[in-house]
Amino acid sequence: MKEILTRYIPERAVEPAFSLIVKCNVHLKIVNERMTRHGDYRRMPDGRHQITVNASLNKYRFLITLIHEIAHLVSFEKYGRHIKPHGMEWKRTFQHLMLPYINPEVFPSKLLPVIANHFKNPRASSDTDEKMSIALKQFDPENDKNYIFELPLGSQFRIYNGKIFQKGNKRVKRYECMEVSTGRMYLFNPNAEVELLD
Repeated sequence: MKEILTRYIPERAVEPAFSLIVKCNVHLKIVNERMTRHGDYRRMPDGRHQITVNASLNKYRFLITLIHEIAHLVSFEKYGRHIKPHGMEWKRTFQHLMLPYINPEVFPSKLLPVIANHFKNPRASSDTDEKMSIALKQFDPENDKNYIFELPLGSQFRIYNGKIFQKGNKRVKRYECMEVSTGRMYLFNPNAEVELLD
């Protein structure tokens, strides 16, 4: 398992992450990319703990996702199954588990202030924190995707499932976009990655 982890997370994070996986008795599955989530945690019927993480994530996002999912396991074990999945108990647990990794031996110096700020009050997904999402994206492989906030008003774009939308105005935090085939309106996070159409 340690050798596998070296392919997916920063080198200095391998030993502590491996120890955490063993201590929590986690079965880690690295899976092909799912568009709707970076990872998930499940308690299996036999009592084992399974965590899946997308193989396509860059090493910093992979580490954050892995610890995010382990925080679910630890907070459920400590506080019981009736807590909110991303409530205060999970937030405190996630902060506590991430603390040893938030240093320049694990994350690049330019990422540290953004990560430290995110972990003052971690969100259910790092993607809903615009600054964090954009900071982490710079370590992704090159692709032809754009963020919604970068697109001109009125431009058309395609999402992962092939549906085509037209960008509208920004509401408080998200953009109102119309699905071209149905005329229905949807809200998109500014940092959703889409394919701009000519």
